[in-house]
Amino acid sequence: MNPISKDDIRYKEAERRVKKIKNFYVFAFVYFAVNIFILVMNYKVLKPGETIWHLKYFSLPIFWGIGLIGYAINVFVPGAILGRNWEEKKIKKLMEEEKAAQNKYNK
Repeated sequence: MNPISKDDIRYKEAERRVKKIKNFYVFAFVYFAVNIFILVMNYKVLKPGETIWHLKYFSLPIFWGIGLIGYAINVFVPGAILGRNWEEKKIKKLMEEEKAAQNKYNK
């Protein structure tokens, strides 16, 4: 097995991907911890005869969960939202635009 240099592009890409996965796990943990805490606090303040099964108690977890699902798709299915190699294409496009603007300015 060949040793991988930290300057290798593949290493940097893998490192970036691992950071994204780690950030997702932190985000998911915070999502569950905060929402469980909020649901428990809401349950404690219920009056006798009231139920927690109302949309107002679950709207935060639902909408935040939609965001979490979108983030999971972005992390675990790269290219599903913006397409494969979107970043590289965007970088090339911006560099070309910058070069064209410099050429126009220098003329």
